[in-house]
Amino acid sequence: MISKKMIEALNNQIALEGYASYLYLSMSAWCEREGLSGCARFMRRQSEEERAHMLRIFDYLSEMDAHPLTPAIAQPPHEFEKVQQLFAQVYAHEQKVTASIHNLIAIAYEEQDHTTLNFLQWYVEEQREEEALMRTILDKLRLIGEGPQSLYYIDMEIEKVNAQTLKAEPSEGAA
Repeated sequence: MISKKMIEALNNQIALEGYASYLYLSMSAWCEREGLSGCARFMRRQSEEERAHMLRIFDYLSEMDAHPLTPAIAQPPHEFEKVQQLFAQVYAHEQKVTASIHNLIAIAYEEQDHTTLNFLQWYVEEQREEEALMRTILDKLRLIGEGPQSLYYIDMEIEKVNAQTLKAEPSEGAA
């Protein structure tokens, strides 16, 4: 049985994942407007991934005979100074999500909720991968710099990262 405290914490995580989805969608629109189509595709895919993370928790709560809540999601920012700042914000947000997952793990341990603890292990690994990916992107952005052609090279590099990530993901029909 899942406790009220865990249900509330998981519903808060649903809201955080939903916000991440909207934030990344907003970032995708900004990138598109700035002519950074590779970055826009990457952020759109990240948005879809965060929505899937949200739904995974939503479905888990339903499976546990709990009541998942559809969150009210605050308007994310829609203007960004530069693409480097945008990706720094993504990294900071992923760190916030990681801290939240770690808090959920702590609650699960505290309550000896082994079922939820097991469920959350997927998120621990996912967040490790997300943070590593964003650090790699930030490293590339620093190497490219901010010269006159930097946006072109940044967009190309993000498109490569997007393509590599898509290749690494299992196909829909794979079991």
